[in-house]
Amino acid sequence: MGKSSTPGPQQKRFAAYLEGLAQAAGHADRIDPLKSYCKGLLLAGERKSVEPMAARLAPDNVSRMHQSLHHLVADAPWSDEGLLAEVRGAVLPAVQKHGPVVAWIVDDTGFRKKGKHLSGWRTSTAGS
Repeated sequence: MGKSSTPGPQQKRFAAYLEGLAQAAGHADRIDPLKSYCKGLLLAGERKSVEPMAARLAPDNVSRMHQSLHHLVADAPWSDEGLLAEVRGAVLPAVQKHGPVVAWIVDDTGFRKKGKHLSGWRTSTAGS
């Protein structure tokens, strides 16, 4: 049997979250690229730069998707304060359901980088 075309609760919640981010981006021309960029970050694949994301998002029109994503992240004049306020408004109430926020701890060191060097440190001295 095929997949249902009716979105489930998680898909609806994600779509509403993306819609809020898109509106916070401040211009109608940024809505689709921002939604595509966010979806691209969640797709399978190791590399999350705009070129490989464009290939996964629009395999039949990689060049156009790449240009759209690149313009969004490199040139489009959107407010990071506005987007962060939107994220905070969506996330904070969910977090506060479990009690007051005492501290935020953000740790992105859990993802091992590719290659032999990490942030200027050699991971191995063998052969040096």
